[in-house]
Amino acid sequence: MSTPDDASGDGERDEAQDDAVAGAGAAKAKTDATPKQSKKAKKADKKGLFARFGLFLRQVMAELRKVIWPTRSELINYTTVVIIFVVVMALILAAYDFVFAKGVFFVFTK
Repeated sequence: MSTPDDASGDGERDEAQDDAVAGAGAAKAKTDATPKQSKKAKKADKKGLFARFGLFLRQVMAELRKVIWPTRSELINYTTVVIIFVVVMALILAAYDFVFAKGVFFVFTK
């Protein structure tokens, strides 16, 4: 009975391992073969301000097309829940503030 370890131990490699080794060797050879670019060459490869801004806007629009927008009734429900939650939390914090203020005044006043 053979195990996955047996297959790799016999000197056999699967295709993913061969591709990884070949890719690493090719990347190393590529970096060794190409001379370092000068600062001017790197600057020339860089896109301009308006090109980068245009790319940004296209990417934003593409992401906004992927968004699942809520319906009007869902939006109203979500907004109501958030407003109620904020009001309840504000009341709880106000109550704590009142209780602690009274406690501080009780302890530190004569």
